Amino acid sequence: MARVSGMTWLFVRLKLSLVRGGLRGEVGKQVGFAFSLGAALLAAVAGFGLLSLIRFAPPDVALDLVSAAFAMFAVGWIVVPLMAFGLDETLDPARLALFPLTTRQLATGMLAASATGPWPIASLVALSGGMVALAHGPGAVLLGVPAVVLQFAFCLTASRLVTTALSGVLRTRRGRDLLAVAAVFGVLLFQVPNLLINRGFSGDPTRILASAGDVLRWTPPGLAAHAIADGGLIGVAELIVVAMAVVVLGWLWIAALRHALVRPDASSQGGGSVRRSGRVPFGRFLPDGMLGAVVVKELKYAAREPRGRVNWIAALFVSVVIMFSMRGPDGSAGPGIVVGPACLAAVVIGLQAANSFGIDGRSLWMNAVVFSTPRDLRTDLAGRHLAMAVIGVPLLTLVSVIAALVAGDAAWALAAAPVAWGVLGVAMGVGALTSVTAPYTYPDRLNAFSGAAPGQGGQAFASSFATMLVTGALALPVVLPVLFGLTWWAVLAVPYGVAAAWAGRRIAAGIGFARLPELLTAVSRPT
Repeated sequence: MARVSGMTWLFVRLKLSLVRGGLRGEVGKQVGFAFSLGAALLAAVAGFGLLSLIRFAPPDVALDLVSAAFAMFAVGWIVVPLMAFGLDETLDPARLALFPLTTRQLATGMLAASATGPWPIASLVALSGGMVALAHGPGAVLLGVPAVVLQFAFCLTASRLVTTALSGVLRTRRGRDLLAVAAVFGVLLFQVPNLLINRGFSGDPTRILASAGDVLRWTPPGLAAHAIADGGLIGVAELIVVAMAVVVLGWLWIAALRHALVRPDASSQGGGSVRRSGRVPFGRFLPDGMLGAVVVKELKYAAREPRGRVNWIAALFVSVVIMFSMRGPDGSAGPGIVVGPACLAAVVIGLQAANSFGIDGRSLWMNAVVFSTPRDLRTDLAGRHLAMAVIGVPLLTLVSVIAALVAGDAAWALAAAPVAWGVLGVAMGVGALTSVTAPYTYPDRLNAFSGAAPGQGGQAFASSFATMLVTGALALPVVLPVLFGLTWWAVLAVPYGVAAAWAGRRIAAGIGFARLPELLTAVSRPT
C-alpha cells in the first residue's frame, strides 16, 4: 500500500513537473497556459453558480435538473478527451509501457494524475454546486460531500476507461477518420434540443425534464443526485451503489490498461509497401514552379491526411447546425440565416491556416534550406492559401446555396457566397501571421491523447481562438452591411479578402523568414 501511495504522489509530481517544464522559456506557452487557467476558473465559477441557483426551483424540478447536469458532466468527461484530440496528452499508456510498474501502480498513478490540473479542479468545484442546490439540513450536507466526490470519481474512471480502450484504435488511420466523423456528430447531438425548439417543437418542458429524470434516476449520476436530496439510510444505500459502479469501472479500466500495455501498436504495422501518389486531376491548370508544387502537396494532404479532413467536415456540419438553429419556429428568416452559416464555415475552414507549417513537422527543414529571401516564404504561403481556396470556395458556395434554399430565397446566395469568400481571405491572412508567431507541432500519430506536442495544448487553443477573434473583427466591414440589407456591398468582400490575405502573407513572410530556426524548432518537437 505504501508503494502504491508513493507511486501515486510521484505521478502527481510528474504531471506538475511536465506543466512547469513546458512553461519555461517560451512566452507563447505561458500565455496559452494563462488563458487556459482563466477559462477553467471562469468555468468553475459559472458552473458552481448555475447549479447553486437551481436551489430556488421546486424540489422535484431541482432534483431532475441536477441529475441531468451530473449526467452531462459524465458524458463530457467521456467525449471531450476523444473529440479534443489531446485534452491531456500526459496520460497515454503507451508512454509508460516500458517502465517497471505494475498495472495497479500505473492505474492509481494515472487516476491521480488525471485529477491534477485546473480543469479537473474546475469540474469538482462546479459539481459542488449540485450539493448546494439539493442539500437541506446537516444530514444532506454530510452525504453531499461524498456524493460529489463519488460523482467526480465516476467521471474520471469512465473517461480513463474509454480513452484507454480506444487508444489503440485511434492510432490507426481508419480510427482517426472515424473519430473525425464521430466528433462532428457529437456536436450535432448536443444541438438537437436547440434545433427542436427552433423548429417549433411543442411539448411541456417540465414533463420532458421529468421523463429525463425518470430515465436518469437509476444511473450513477442520478443516484448521486438523489442521495443528496434523499438523505438518511436511503441516501447511504444510493451512495453505496454509486461506489460499486466506480469500482466496477475501475476494474474494467485496469483490464483495458493491462491489454493496452501488451497489445502491439497497430499504427506501426501494415507492411512496407509504398503507394505511389497519383497526379492531381486538375494539376495541368496549376502554375509551375514552387507555387504549383506547394498547391499539389497541400491538396494531397487534404485528400489523404485525417488531420486535414477534420476541419473540412466540421465546417460543413457546423454550418448546417447553425443554419437550422437560426431559423425561427414560425419559419421566419432573414439575410442572417444565409450569411451567418456561410461566414462561420469560412472561419472554421480558415482556422487551418492558423498553423500552416505544423502539419509539415520536421520535413519543413527541406523548405527552410531553400528559402533564400522572404519572397520564397511568401510564395510558399500563397501556395497553401491557393490550395485552401481550391477546396474552400466551392464548399462555401454549396453552403450558401443550401442556406438560401432553406431560407426560402435562393437569391440570397448571391450575396452570401462572396461575403464568405472574403471572410475566408481574411482568415487566411490572419492565419499566416499566427503561423509564424505562434506555431506548434502536430503529432506524427494522432490519437485520443495528442493534438499538439506536450506542453503546447494551451498555445494551440489560444492561437485558434485569437485567429477567430481577429478574423471576426476584420471581417465586420464587409459582413455587417450585408446583414443590414446592403446586399450590393457583397461585391467588395472578395477584393477585401484578397487584400487581407496578401497583406497577411507579406507581413508574415518578413517575420517568418527572420525566425526560421525558431519556426522549425516549434513544429518539430517530439510527440
